[in-house]
Amino acid sequence: MTRLPGSYPLALLIALFALVPVGVLVSLASDTAQLFDAHNLKVLGNTLALMGLTVLGSVLIGVPLALLTAYVYLPWRRLWLILFAAPLAMPSYIGAFTLYAAFGPGGEINNLTGLPTPAFYGLPGAALVMTLYTYPFVLLTTRASLLSLDASLVNAARTLGMSLGMSLWRVVLPRVFNGIAAGALLAALYTLSDFGTPAIMRLDTFTRVIYVEYNAFGLSQAAMLSLQLLVIVGLVLFLESRVKATRERPGRRLMLWPSRWQVNALLAAALPVSLLSIVLPLAIFGLWLVREGTAGFQFSYAWNSTYASFLAAVVAVVLAVPVAHAAISGKAGRIMERVTYFGFGVPGIVMGTALVYVGLKLPFLYQTLGLLVLAYVLRFLPLAVGSVRSSAESLDPSLVKAARLLGASPKEAFTRITLPLTLRGMIAGAALVFLEAMRELPATLLLGPTGFETLATYLWRVYEAGYFGRAAVPGLLLVLMSGLGLALMLTGERRGEFDVTEDSNR
Repeated sequence: MTRLPGSYPLALLIALFALVPVGVLVSLASDTAQLFDAHNLKVLGNTLALMGLTVLGSVLIGVPLALLTAYVYLPWRRLWLILFAAPLAMPSYIGAFTLYAAFGPGGEINNLTGLPTPAFYGLPGAALVMTLYTYPFVLLTTRASLLSLDASLVNAARTLGMSLGMSLWRVVLPRVFNGIAAGALLAALYTLSDFGTPAIMRLDTFTRVIYVEYNAFGLSQAAMLSLQLLVIVGLVLFLESRVKATRERPGRRLMLWPSRWQVNALLAAALPVSLLSIVLPLAIFGLWLVREGTAGFQFSYAWNSTYASFLAAVVAVVLAVPVAHAAISGKAGRIMERVTYFGFGVPGIVMGTALVYVGLKLPFLYQTLGLLVLAYVLRFLPLAVGSVRSSAESLDPSLVKAARLLGASPKEAFTRITLPLTLRGMIAGAALVFLEAMRELPATLLLGPTGFETLATYLWRVYEAGYFGRAAVPGLLLVLMSGLGLALMLTGERRGEFDVTEDSNR
């Protein structure tokens, strides 16, 4: 009889636990008599319109920037890549907040310069913000596909008389379609789950309406809306699972050497994106900091964020270890691992709604730090699982077998061999969970203990109260934390090894 891996029971328990929020939502929604009404239809239309415009904008910005950073020789190439990818690590609600405060009559730009500026709100404003903070998904996935292509294909097309632009259009882009699609679907998922941007831009999407229903004590209706949103999220996740990575033979990478004026023109065309997504938020927060200092801000908010996120990171890594080892051990373990990934696809507002009900049924948990940490863990556990699994897969199994042959027990082999050699992956996973939990807004708003303000919730409170200047310190701290997250993400990017030159005058 085949013996089951020791990690399976714990992994199965964790996987079942990850499904609790969905079970709670189904139970809550059963109390709602009406499944769908005219208002839901409007909300659905707004959500789909926002998702469609965001995906379109992300592709229109992300693909050209991917070509620019992958194939064009630029001075300080690494710096430009970091600058263009930076919005990915910043919470979009920070961008929405600063864009809302900067533009429009009476906005900061209007006050400083006296020039009239357009107001950004509603569907156009939300789509602009979401595009600015999701195009890096397309940029990074497309760039990875471009770097894997063999430049000889382009050179062959050029020798057959095709222009450079036409060869990129007809030879390169069809071969990186899967990379573009993968990034676009990630942008769609982010848009569906985001709460802060639609709320600040006053656009009724599912996430905003769920929050309104929750505050109006319509928990059953909020659950029904959450399930409807989950259906759309599930469809996008299914499409994402069908997108396969492009397999290309390794070869020499294409490298273009444009003239100086061409480089300047390309960067000038790309810079407005970075100015709006990165420079504007920093400038607005800097202006508010100079004008109002740290008025109203208490550093206990930063401590609360750090403390709750640290607990979530530790718990997530502890739970990730058996799940990751079960995934490596066999097919059943991989299914358990996929189940835990479901929590990452559940928007924060949906997770918060489900766990509020759990808290109401278990009063000792309601509005406690433990319930908030549980929400963080359920949402961000896949980040820790992926990191731990990657490091565990690279471990040579013969080391553990040798330890067992020398008389070590399974526990001793794990603590003396496996644990030290996978510690780096655990720390990386914990760091990712910590950074994501620091920025999480909707679940913290719903589940945070009374009086327990974090950086994200304090930022939200000052927005609701209209004291925008008080957002400077928490905003800058969140941007700093986001920068650390970006550094972690870019650390593992693979660099190409070969370059070929292309005459820019052709």
